[in-house]
Amino acid sequence: MKNVMNIDGYQAVIQFDPEKMFRGEFVGLNGGADFYASDVPGLVREGKASLKVFRGICEERGIEPRKHFSGKFNLRVSAKVHEAASIAAAAEGESLNQWIAKTIEEAVSTH
Repeated sequence: MKNVMNIDGYQAVIQFDPEKMFRGEFVGLNGGADFYASDVPGLVREGKASLKVFRGICEERGIEPRKHFSGKFNLRVSAKVHEAASIAAAAEGESLNQWIAKTIEEAVSTH
């Protein structure tokens, strides 16, 4: 995925900070863990250190580090988009849920 770095099995979104540094933030965690560096080796090093601290705190508190995802979420779109998506799903012989799930899967598999 674009701008996503895998560190020890955890994903971090990487962004450029105007201070001429890169900022990484782990996603999918039951809390926040971020890190900064000026280059890729530094990002890996600092990311591992941040993750180690975060996991240590989780262990001390008896918290699972990873957030649990149920596979369900609410989505709000305009009425016009809702209608267009319903038509597109029907045209492919799918329910709206099937069509949206397939569309999201296709979108995330290309990143």
